[in-house]
Amino acid sequence: MPPALPFPIRKECPPGACVCGRDELLEAWEREGADIRVLRLTREEEKRLIEKIAAVATYEELGRIEQRLQELLGITLTITPSARGVSTVMGLSIKLAEQPGLCRKTHEALPAAIRRCMREHPDIVYALLNARDLLGDTS
Repeated sequence: MPPALPFPIRKECPPGACVCGRDELLEAWEREGADIRVLRLTREEEKRLIEKIAAVATYEELGRIEQRLQELLGITLTITPSARGVSTVMGLSIKLAEQPGLCRKTHEALPAAIRRCMREHPDIVYALLNARDLLGDTS
């Protein structure tokens, strides 16, 4: 009998709709204690996370969300400016690292939510670019 799960987990996707590897991750957890934190992101929790991202108003808040994703779920988020320059938020690469158990829809939904947030708060983009010294010291 497999050990009881320590928390509620995301329901499986319909067959053929996703290649997240949820079942394989659960098997690895049963066999060798693999990290299943990512499965905590149920559909309801994902909706709450997207709402939190929508409420972000500063670069620092976005950084805290990025840190919490890593701490609580093991999700690595990277936001990098294009080498050709950034004139809109589309010039930013916003990606979640490939990870077993991370749903395809989540891979699309979280970066899209961050883009929407940045469109609403362009100061976040400027702070991001400034933190990477792409704007230089313009003051």
